[in-house]
Amino acid sequence: PRGGIALVRAARASALLMGRDFVTPDDVKAIALATLRHRIALAPELEIEGHNVDTVLKRILEKVEAPRM
Repeated sequence: PRGGIALVRAARASALLMGRDFVTPDDVKAIALATLRHRIALAPELEIEGHNVDTVLKRILEKVEAPRM
């Protein structure tokens, strides 16, 4: 829960800095790595294969579709 709360707060702050009072999926994606990077621990075998947290998070973000309004 804390990671999700931090992500939402950071996305809101990012939107405000861009002059908007609403959050877009791009705001969430832009801030996700910085917000979630330290909360993820990869299995040792993934690290041996050359994967890192940033690439794993980027792949996840690419696969998750933004909600449609």
